[in-house]
Amino acid sequence: MKDKIKAISELVEQKLSEANDAASLENIRINYLGKKGELTSLLRELGKLSPEERPAMGQLVNEVKQRLEAELDQRKASIAKLELENKLKNEKIDVTLPAKEKKLGHIHPMNIVLREIEDIFKEMGFTIADGPEVELDYYNFEALNVPKDHPARDTQDTFYISDNVVLRTQTSPMQIRVMENNKPPIKIIAPGTVYRSDAMDATHSPVFHQIEGLVVDKGVTFADLKGTLETFARKLYGTDTGFRYRPHHFPFTEPSAEMDITCFNCHGEGCRLCKGEGYIEILGAGMVHPKVLETCGIDPNEYSGFAFGLGLERVVMRRYNIDDLRLFTENDVRFLKQF
Repeated sequence: MKDKIKAISELVEQKLSEANDAASLENIRINYLGKKGELTSLLRELGKLSPEERPAMGQLVNEVKQRLEAELDQRKASIAKLELENKLKNEKIDVTLPAKEKKLGHIHPMNIVLREIEDIFKEMGFTIADGPEVELDYYNFEALNVPKDHPARDTQDTFYISDNVVLRTQTSPMQIRVMENNKPPIKIIAPGTVYRSDAMDATHSPVFHQIEGLVVDKGVTFADLKGTLETFARKLYGTDTGFRYRPHHFPFTEPSAEMDITCFNCHGEGCRLCKGEGYIEILGAGMVHPKVLETCGIDPNEYSGFAFGLGLERVVMRRYNIDDLRLFTENDVRFLKQF
């Protein structure tokens, strides 16, 4: 038994000295010191010895095993240190090389103008209202004085999810929701995504963005509407901006008008962009219809208000002289880098 222990001990020591990586050391541990290793198997042979020899041999096997395990751990640490030194020697970092350029994005032109518009109205005391894009027919049409048989529905090319659920065609439903849940005075703008079944071209899209505004209080007049819109337009387009109002019809406002501003390309002289008129339409507006106020539980004999709405894409196109709104969603980096 002693000879076997000595032979295994010398063999393991030799293999440890020859091992040069962690995998070799693990094989030595499994083959000689593991649960099924050769040295461990000697412990099972102790039963064949006489009672007098058994304690001494058992102690010897355990001492040799502990010594070899300690040598194995020492060799493992030595190899790990050597591997680290070689790695540090071979994997040098050249600190003189230029750093890799980090390509940073920036705000989309649509959001640039949207934030500017929001800031302009915030300065005038407006708050921002947000609501669902999947809307009930009641809020999208009926509460806005557009009953189910009204011809104005035909002009909006609505996406119907069911008879009573639609993708909102405008952000006007937020005006109703705000008036239902808040008492005047009310002063809000409602920016957001809207949907209409339009064919995609340079000036139309089935998905676009609107910004609508609403003011309701005692004694609100059309003069207040004009003053608010002209302040907004001058801050957005410049103090030399001129204005023109044309009568129009919206079911939810009375009277109604469309607001034009002097062409930013020719400054009112007439050009291809404004089709020779010198003015470009920017938004629709009007005084809130008394029926709309009544529907929301607001007495039209005590309160009045005005509302307006503009398409964000059209404003951005005019701001940056862009002739195709598809550029906003195509994600062409060459286009977006200009902003």
